[in-house]
This record gives sequence, structure tokens and C-alpha cells, in this order.
Amino acid sequence: MVKTFEDKTGAEVTVSINEATRSYDIAVADGTVAGHAYFLPGPDPETERIFHHTVVDEQFGGRGLSKFLVAEALDDSRERGITVVPVCPLFVKKLQEAGDDYTAQGGKYRNATGADIDIVKSQA
Repeated sequence: MVKTFEDKTGAEVTVSINEATRSYDIAVADGTVAGHAYFLPGPDPETERIFHHTVVDEQFGGRGLSKFLVAEALDDSRERGITVVPVCPLFVKKLQEAGDDYTAQGGKYRNATGADIDIVKSQA
């Protein structure tokens, strides 16, 4: 999965999944990776992802990159039939605001449990 967008400055950015680091990465036009949305397999590793941390390098702040990361991670998870478990505050906020639309489009998510938090603490 690789998708290209224009950020708030008009510059091209690309979002891709990096299975090795368990993250969705956003890169600017010169290929520099500017940020990541990290996930871990959930209790049912084949069908769940726990999104636990999203970060964008300070030098790329103010360009809306974290919003692209979250939106694309959610879209890709929906397309793959994966249930999203939001722990990262950005994912929690997005699903609080647009969770009904996400599920109406076929996306699945559930609130994090103590077991999910334990997974993050032990693996992140």
C-alpha cells in the first residue's frame, strides 16, 4: 500500500505501510521519512491492530502529516478487514469524531481493554 497526497504546503507526501517496523510511514518528496503511526498485533493477531503511537518529526510540523497517517492507517485497515484498537490519542480522537462514518464504510474498531494495554506495555 502506497498512496501519494499533497500536504498543506502543496508538497507531495507519500504514505506506505512498513511491516518490518509495524508502522505506517509518511515520507516527503525527497524520500525523507517524516513520521510514523505504530501498531502492534492485537489479541487476535490476524484480525486486529493496536495503534499505540503516532509521531511526526518537529521539522515537518504544521503540514497536517499526522492526519494523513491516521486517515490512511484507518483506510488500509478497513480495506484489509482489520479491527482497529485505538490507544494513541490521535486515533482515539479521530474515531470519536468519525467512528460512525468509519463503520458505515465497513471499518471496524473497538475500545482498548486492559489486555491491549498490556500488549503495548510488553512490546512497544
